[in-house]
Formats: sequence, C-alpha cells, structure tokens
Amino acid sequence: MKVIILMIIAYLLGSIPSGVWIGKLFYKKDIRQFGSGNTGTTNTFRVLGKPAGTVVLLMDILKGTLATLLPSLFHVTNINPLWFGVCAILGHTFPIFAGFKGGKAVATSAGMLLGYSPIFFIYSATIFVVCLFITSMVSLTSMIAAVLITLSTVILPLVWPQILPQHNWLLTIIATGLTLFIFYRHRDNIKRIKDGSESRIPFGLNSKKKR
Repeated sequence: MKVIILMIIAYLLGSIPSGVWIGKLFYKKDIRQFGSGNTGTTNTFRVLGKPAGTVVLLMDILKGTLATLLPSLFHVTNINPLWFGVCAILGHTFPIFAGFKGGKAVATSAGMLLGYSPIFFIYSATIFVVCLFITSMVSLTSMIAAVLITLSTVILPLVWPQILPQHNWLLTIIATGLTLFIFYRHRDNIKRIKDGSESRIPFGLNSKKKR
C-alpha cells in the first residue's frame, strides 16, 4: 500500500503542468494556445521567454528527481526507484491537472536520471548540450541524445564504470521505452526537420540556417 501511495504521489508530481501554470500566473497566457501548443520547456522558452523557460525547465527536472527519490525519503527498499521516475514521466506526459495533454517527457526523464545517478545525469546532460550545439534544434537533439544515452546504459559499465558502475537492465529497458516514446512524441518535428522548417535555437553550428 505504501508503494502504491508513493507511485500516485510520483504521478501527481509529474502532473504539475509547470509551463501552463507559470504562463497563466505570471504572463496571463496559456502556452497551449501559442507556438507548438505543447506544455513543455521548449514551447515555454518560445512563447514566454528565457526566464520563464528556465524556471519551467528546472521545475520539470525537479519533478522527475523528487519522484525518483521518494522511496529513499520514505525508506522503501523493495522496489527500484526508477519506477517512481517513470510514474512522474507518465504524469508529465499525461497530466491529470491539464486534461491529460502534457509535454514530451525529455526534462522529466532527465530529472529521473538525476535522482537515480547524479554522475550519469551530468554525463547525459553533456551529451545533450554537445548535440544541441551541433544541431541547433532541441527536437533533433532530444532524439539523438535519447539514443546515445540508451546505448550508454549498456556500454558505460564495460568501458567507463566510474560513471555507471554496473549494468541495470531496468534502466536500459526504461531508456529504450522512453527513446521510442520521445521519437513518437516528436513525429511532427521529424516532418519539419525533413522539410527544413524546424525551429532552431539562436546559437550553435547550424543556428544561421532557416528557423
């Protein structure tokens, strides 16, 4: 019963629609009515600007982190904490507080990694930043980074155990599922990438191409 209650709490944490609440409270805007219509970090940056986008990014990461730490905080040792991170990701993607229409799971997934292994989180964040600098597209970066991070869950324990000491099959399975889900959630972005109309950030190697 304790595990079930904590999983529900994890889902509710993930369900907090950071972008929607920040937009309505401080900017009198519903970001679902602007830009891509998404409730996540990228659209918040696009619609509300850098300060709001940064706050939403941190909040979305924190949701995944807190959820993953719940079993440690409440002394639950008979279940892998990654499952609580997954509950938060489901909440972020299908939030009960926002009509079950949420974000694309990238930031909250990163928060889950932070709660699970801070060193692996830093490694994963580095991959994301490097890919973002190269592509100048958050959508493409999210998909590439997801693939590389998933592969890393298998390779790192063999070649760089200082970052990931041992192979955790559950981490690999969850990462694989999230990668497939991230690709699915970015299917419209994939179409825009193919036709050259995908939005780009104003820095990076390819930032001067069509935005």
